[in-house]
Amino acid sequence: MGFLNRLIRHKPVEMLQAEAGKRGDFRRVLGLWQLTAIGIGGIIGVGVFVLAGQQAALNAGPAVVISFLIAGIASAAAALCYAEFAGLIPVTGSAYTYGYAVLGELPAWLIGWDLLLEYALIVAVVAIGWSGYVQSALASMGMHLPVWAKGAMNPDKPGQVFDVIAALVTLGVSALLTMRTEWGARFNTLVVAIKVAAVALVIGVGVFYIHPENWHPFIPDRVTDAKGVAHFGFAGVATAAAVVFFAVFGYDTLTTAAEESKNPQRDLPRAVLLSLAISMAMYLAVSLVLTGIAHYSTLNTDAPVADAFKGLGLHWVALTVSVSAVFGLISVLFAFMLGAARIWYALARDGLLPGWFAHVHPRYGTPHRPTIALGVFTALVAGSTPIQKVAELVNIGVLSAFIVICSSVMILRKRKPDLHRAFRTPLVPLIPLIGIGFSIWLLSELPAVTWKVFLIWVSLGLVIYFSYGIRHSKLETR
Repeated sequence: MGFLNRLIRHKPVEMLQAEAGKRGDFRRVLGLWQLTAIGIGGIIGVGVFVLAGQQAALNAGPAVVISFLIAGIASAAAALCYAEFAGLIPVTGSAYTYGYAVLGELPAWLIGWDLLLEYALIVAVVAIGWSGYVQSALASMGMHLPVWAKGAMNPDKPGQVFDVIAALVTLGVSALLTMRTEWGARFNTLVVAIKVAAVALVIGVGVFYIHPENWHPFIPDRVTDAKGVAHFGFAGVATAAAVVFFAVFGYDTLTTAAEESKNPQRDLPRAVLLSLAISMAMYLAVSLVLTGIAHYSTLNTDAPVADAFKGLGLHWVALTVSVSAVFGLISVLFAFMLGAARIWYALARDGLLPGWFAHVHPRYGTPHRPTIALGVFTALVAGSTPIQKVAELVNIGVLSAFIVICSSVMILRKRKPDLHRAFRTPLVPLIPLIGIGFSIWLLSELPAVTWKVFLIWVSLGLVIYFSYGIRHSKLETR
């Protein structure tokens, strides 16, 4: 096989479908609502409880609802494409596996490698947000951490050294995910129920305290701060959309659990669409309520939703939201760490990473080695990095994956139109093109530092692939 052919060798869809029916690496224990809970758990979290308020204060004003809508349209187009692939190729690995089937080994490797970093960084972002809510809840009860343990080193917050709570929660979720999948899934479903109830409380109570004047101006005029950084205007709305974008996906994490689903071809597409529809309705409602009960300029805090209700004198709501966020954000950590561990496992199982990581725990039936490694890595990042710095880095890999998925749907429709598809993306090629267009636009809005880190990570990935993966690939020996 020639060198170029080795780079684009791919796993035929038919082979993946046949393998899906025979593989016994994981135990099939997840039903529709557990999968949907993983999706909702991955979507609803730091976006509602932290970033909606912060991005309203920093970039979009009350128009942060438009930012979520823009990000949601792009996400919905990609979700429809994910749903088609989830029913077509019910194999763990999500976008990595789909890319392997359509585009070939090197593109698939790059997508899997990028998603590995993105999912890990999302875990870190959410852990930092979770820490803020834990500290808010503790403060409401008169308990305070030492200053050094409250957060990462930050010139604006002298005395801080390491976010101990953020680090501990990632290690705890990692430990949970090494146990039986159904144990974690049951716990996750309970946590998601608590989180949805908290969001409903915010909407149901907050709607009675909305002051419409807080929505004016809806899109604040463009301004430049003392550091020369521009904020607001429609450009600010677009910037906020790019930052909050990672908050409106997460359904892709449930597709990584394809081999743990009882009926993947039926349930995975449904769970993808259900989780996104429910979550987007909540995001839009919370964005309007939050900017209606408090002026957007007051929302740049570690726990903006809780602080907004404190400002209304509704301390019981603030405490309830903080406690619910403490539980609810755990489900986001659960979803993305589960997804990252399964992608790592899939890369190792295909020979692109050392096979040592492709072993399932003999008792619990989980990919414990990549899960533990991810727990340690995310603990270090979450403990030592401010949330805004990490949030700027987390979208580029997922946006790239969305472009791959949307493109692959169109390619496979042309290449193999007769394949049985449990779910068919409507209005092809329009829907995939919308997903691609929005993803490219959001990529153009990302900060320069995001692109620098992305290029460094891709370069490292290429080194690993050409020095190890291309020679150890399972397809090399076929």
